Amino acid sequence: MIRDLYNVRLRPAEGGTTPLTDEEEQRVQAVLFTELGNKIADQGWVCFPAYTPEDRRRLVAVAHRLTAHWGQQVFVEAEDQTRVRLCLAGHEALPEPSTGGA
Repeated sequence: MIRDLYNVRLRPAEGGTTPLTDEEEQRVQAVLFTELGNKIADQGWVCFPAYTPEDRRRLVAVAHRLTAHWGQQVFVEAEDQTRVRLCLAGHEALPEPSTGGA
């Protein structure tokens, strides 16, 4: 039996990503702006996964929008290869304590 498939997209090659449409990008940015903004307003910082350069670019854009919205700088720093931290002044990551020596 043959079935017709509608609204089916080809999957990208392994490791590739499908770019978002402009509308999808705006919706993702709006959700990140609201959710991450609420978390930052509550505790002064938030960590969020960023697996691709596109994810990191998106989080930097959200930080810029939050800075413009609040009139207070929202800093962006990489926690590791897969996580980005957005924070207000005074909530930057603290340096690791040294384990002694010398």
